[in-house]
Amino acid sequence: MNNDTIFALSSAPGKSGVAVIRVSGDNLSPLFGRIINKDKFDVRHAYFTNLKDDNGDLIDQCVVVFFKGPNSFTGTDIIEIYSHGAPAVIDKIFDFLRGFNARIATRGEFSRRAFYNNKMDLTDVDGLIALLDAQTDKQRQSALKSLTGNDAKIYTNWREQMIEISAYAAAILDYDADDLPVDIDKKIINQTNDLLNELKDGISGYRSTRAIRNGFNIALVGETNVGKSSIFNKLVGSNRAIVSDIAGTTRDVVSTQIDIDGYLVNLSDTAGIRDATDEIEKIGIERTHNEIENADLVLYVYTNVPDEIKPDGITVINKSDLLTDTTNNAVIYTSVKNNTGFDELINAIKDKMHELMAGSESRIAINERTYELLNDAIDEMESAINKYDGNYDIFAEHIRRGADAIGKILGTITTSEIADATFSRLCLGK
Repeated sequence: MNNDTIFALSSAPGKSGVAVIRVSGDNLSPLFGRIINKDKFDVRHAYFTNLKDDNGDLIDQCVVVFFKGPNSFTGTDIIEIYSHGAPAVIDKIFDFLRGFNARIATRGEFSRRAFYNNKMDLTDVDGLIALLDAQTDKQRQSALKSLTGNDAKIYTNWREQMIEISAYAAAILDYDADDLPVDIDKKIINQTNDLLNELKDGISGYRSTRAIRNGFNIALVGETNVGKSSIFNKLVGSNRAIVSDIAGTTRDVVSTQIDIDGYLVNLSDTAGIRDATDEIEKIGIERTHNEIENADLVLYVYTNVPDEIKPDGITVINKSDLLTDTTNNAVIYTSVKNNTGFDELINAIKDKMHELMAGSESRIAINERTYELLNDAIDEMESAINKYDGNYDIFAEHIRRGADAIGKILGTITTSEIADATFSRLCLGK
């Protein structure tokens, strides 16, 4: 791997009190000595320095730290410079570093170095990406599980078991039965079935992980003029959707993100469902049906209790101030006019969310990349069980392919396309 000296701004761009500039490369001791104007220094020690250019002019007053490889984030030498966050200061420090044959880093290049120096695997990188994108506490918790190696341990265990199973299956063909463990053929079939069930249980958490990391999709659905937009505005806490007594006011999907109980929620106000003749309204209603299909939870809004209560969502009876009977426990009564029922609605949403998330804390965090590879591994293991018909060559090959799929999740077996797609999602300073 190319270990050119690279640098990047690791803190957010723009004006700030403090900026963090990270430098990575081989043998950065001379550069660090030049920065602090000392021949000898301690690693992992913060030095205050007047950073000057080659003409002796002051660039900025900085705090700098030297991390000696391999005991660093990337496994290479790293210098971290804490300067004032003025754009002019940052640009001047960049010019200073270019004078030492350093170049600006590409997106994710620091993490790529950490990966190739065995400081991270791809599940750790996935966790880092998720952590940097985290907007809520639950997203933070989920990302840290991956970043701190929880998922890697599970994947590594699965892959090691697959390698062991494949090896024993191959050995059945090459060794006498007396040289192998008793009933090894039955044992590897049982172990494969048990492992397959573990993988299926793991992948079952995809929906909850997706909801945590991308947001829990909630759609407000109902006929026209039932007050969906008023409920939407009440939940959001601002007048995002237009409210009117005219039926069919909402003609498109109005969406926003809110935090409910630490979870990111993508809340959508949809067009009222009715037999529309207006072409634009028809498009809005079609989008409403798409929102229903993609929703993790649907809030069905009415102004009277319907004949059938749908069990897959929450039934909301709005404008309850106009009703004389509000005793049906299967629904939630709300009134924007009287500001009632919204605490009950929020609590019902929380309960539904927790049902979906049940057990997610103990599962691996699965994103789109790992979901596809886990499915590949499951397919190969099912093929090994269903197609081998006593042929352990075929059985061993399918199990080996399953192990390869898990290896790609970890990055133990990878292609440049997988690595490029993963690291390109990171920012420059990572």
